Amino acid sequence: MPFVNIKTPQGALTRAQKEEIVHRVTDMLVDYFTEAARPHTMVLIEEVKDGGYARADEVFTIPQEWRAKDA
Repeated sequence: MPFVNIKTPQGALTRAQKEEIVHRVTDMLVDYFTEAARPHTMVLIEEVKDGGYARADEVFTIPQEWRAKDA
């Protein structure tokens, strides 16, 4: 079973954007594994709360202007 785990800042993507990612990733995996993989493909989008991750030793908080409008 193909499995993809995507982590993104909480509130960064709209519901529609998350749905698009799920469809596009699934289609990409079907291109590699054939249509038989579609019903067994799992795409998990995890939203990480502000302060729950860091880069270059700096804890990240998503700026308000980067937040999705319907998140």
